[in-house]
Amino acid sequence: MRNIFIAGNWKMNKDASQTQQFCTQLESHLQERDFGRVKAIVAPVHPFLAAAEGILRSAGVAAQDVSAHPQGAFTGEVSASQLASLGISHCIIGHSERRQYHGESDELVREKLLRLRENRIIPIVCIGETLLQREDGQTREVVLAQLEGCFEGVELASGEEVLIAYEPVWAIGTGKTATSAQAQEVHAEIRAWLKERYGEELAQKMHILYGGSAKPENIGELLEQPDIDGGLIGGASLQIESFCAMLDIALQNGGN
Repeated sequence: MRNIFIAGNWKMNKDASQTQQFCTQLESHLQERDFGRVKAIVAPVHPFLAAAEGILRSAGVAAQDVSAHPQGAFTGEVSASQLASLGISHCIIGHSERRQYHGESDELVREKLLRLRENRIIPIVCIGETLLQREDGQTREVVLAQLEGCFEGVELASGEEVLIAYEPVWAIGTGKTATSAQAQEVHAEIRAWLKERYGEELAQKMHILYGGSAKPENIGELLEQPDIDGGLIGGASLQIESFCAMLDIALQNGGN
């Protein structure tokens, strides 16, 4: 069976002391019992990655972005090799906010994916449609086109791990949430694309996370769907109580 990932994307939130406090409390919670197939990941801002990595022994630490360049004169950028030198396990790429506010394309996301693979950091590749695209019936077309762009020419080995996060853009930061049936429909399309592209075995091993306003109130229903393997969680991941609650719910939903 596939693992269940509860990944917290903190975005531009938490200072140094808040990061330390949260990570200390999370590590304590994870030590209380065996969480089995449930895997926790937190994604602080870049300046506090090392602090989080130094505290967390039972959870992964993810960066929120990475440069498409391996090194050089790119002011403000952070390379995959620099993240790897910190021991960072995962990295989010292609998040809708990066696409919206920084004009990031699928082609750029692909370059970031390649840099991460070169440095053995597990990518969390974000894809998803806007409200207008959903209302126009373009969800499948948009999502599959993003997959094609992000994975063009990318060959994956049998044991290689890449996480895909489906984030319906219209449900991010709006309080709206796709129903579990709506989310499952898109996740099934993503897995079908993976099967066609990489074969049945790899497609069944790949983890597809839901990234649209998941919270303790709906994470259980989402995880009951056959193709939803966890959540990339924004606002609800900022409070230790709600984040730990989602880990506990995931464990109760067959994660042991």
